[in-house]
Amino acid sequence: MSDLTTNTAAPAARASEYDAQFGDYFALLKPRVMTLVVFTAFVGLLAAPVPVHPFVGFCAILFIAVGGGASGALNMWWDADIDAVMKRTAKRPIPSGRVQPGEALALGLALSGFSCVFLALATNVLAGGLLAFTIFFYVVIYTMWLKRSTPQNIVIGGAAGAFPPMIGWAAATGSVSVEAVLMFCLTFMWTPPHFWALALFMRSDYDDADVPMLTVTHGRRSTRKHILVYTILLAALAIGTGFTSVGGPIYLAVALVLNALFLKGAWDIFRRDETMSEADNFKTEKSFFKLSLLYLFAHFGAILVEAGLARFGIDLLGAW
Repeated sequence: MSDLTTNTAAPAARASEYDAQFGDYFALLKPRVMTLVVFTAFVGLLAAPVPVHPFVGFCAILFIAVGGGASGALNMWWDADIDAVMKRTAKRPIPSGRVQPGEALALGLALSGFSCVFLALATNVLAGGLLAFTIFFYVVIYTMWLKRSTPQNIVIGGAAGAFPPMIGWAAATGSVSVEAVLMFCLTFMWTPPHFWALALFMRSDYDDADVPMLTVTHGRRSTRKHILVYTILLAALAIGTGFTSVGGPIYLAVALVLNALFLKGAWDIFRRDETMSEADNFKTEKSFFKLSLLYLFAHFGAILVEAGLARFGIDLLGAW
């Protein structure tokens, strides 16, 4: 467990020199991560077989987004010490001294309670409970425990980022079905290769922060093998989803193309020459990382299109 006095004293001292702006508090919510949370939850909501009133749907997505932001604020509060020594995170509001740790903690707790209670009131208790569990899992299980204790941190902790489509589905139906689990698994299996690719070209950050990422504990060669294995499993899952009720011809076409590209990227990372220059190595890894961002958005976008066609009774195969 982190020494909170040690972790937060320096940022708090620097924060007293600044007047935090609205943008600083908003940055605590990790808006870029929130974009993925909102989108996958939105797809889960609309892919559900039960139509949702637009206002209820808007409220559901809003409260899920707020809950995701609350997780981000609590994550930044706890990780202020390691954020301060990592180049990628040193400019975040707490380590840069723009926001005091106590403010981030208060904001995260307040938004957590608000989002879970109001999601339950706006939709149903199951959705509110799933959101509460997701926040708990991300903050306590992943951030406070797994992240600093095991190289499998991102594998197990990735479940937190996989819950939003399931929450959206539950908000619409009041239940969890196989389709919701498939969307969960798609994100869950995507998370390790996505973050391990990032860790490959940001390894020095994790070394400096003493975070036991797979690249640090097992080395880059082992990490590349893990990326390839997980990508193969992910491809099988993603393509197989095309033959389920949330899939269809459009989804299947997208899945076939993207998974072929993703598998090629994973293979390129796996077989690359260790004697190559760092610039060339990072180019390969960064390309794979960027593709991974498109990968998930495109798959969920295709699920959304299939749901829209089904909602309007359009059968592309039948029309063909």
